[in-house]
Amino acid sequence: MPDHPSPRISSRKQPKQARSTELVAAILEAAVQVLTKEGAARFTTARVADKAGVSVGSVYQYFPNKAAILFRLQSDEWRQTTDLLRAILEDSARPPLERLRALVHAFVRSECEEATMRTALNDAAPLYRDAPEAQEARVSGTDTIRDFMREALPDAAEAIRVQAGDLITLTLKEVAKAFSEAPRTDAEITAHADAMADMFAAYLASLDSRRP
Repeated sequence: MPDHPSPRISSRKQPKQARSTELVAAILEAAVQVLTKEGAARFTTARVADKAGVSVGSVYQYFPNKAAILFRLQSDEWRQTTDLLRAILEDSARPPLERLRALVHAFVRSECEEATMRTALNDAAPLYRDAPEAQEARVSGTDTIRDFMREALPDAAEAIRVQAGDLITLTLKEVAKAFSEAPRTDAEITAHADAMADMFAAYLASLDSRRP
């Protein structure tokens, strides 16, 4: 547990008018540019305001500090990942293993395409990771994984399904992250995603074969 209070990372207010929405969008776009170019260590509210072409006061209307801006970028990334996960895994018209393969391909490609941004956000994580809002945001998507594992392993014990879901999720994140740290060709991304999907399929098949 941290020995100091967590920073406030919630936005001060939500934009309600089109002009305000455009201002927040400009601030966030500027924040992405500053973070990817300068890195987490040199990320400041003043640099974001300068890049967005607005006053620091305008930024503070919506974000109380730089941690709040960074958390908004991270939470938007988490939300996009969760939406991707749900769109693929909840498509009941496709067999479970086909959905899992599609998810692996989409996730690995996304990691490679956004590697610079994700690396910068990981470096910035100490600024907001202990805040309650961050803890809550990280659990999003758990229900989707749980429901999918019930389809993929209908006869397995719940504890086995939970363990399998956790293992696949963690492996996918860590392996895709490591793979994306170097530039990759389209063919390399496809081959890597196929290999990982094959590994997951074999793992689920082994669990299914153990049922009574």
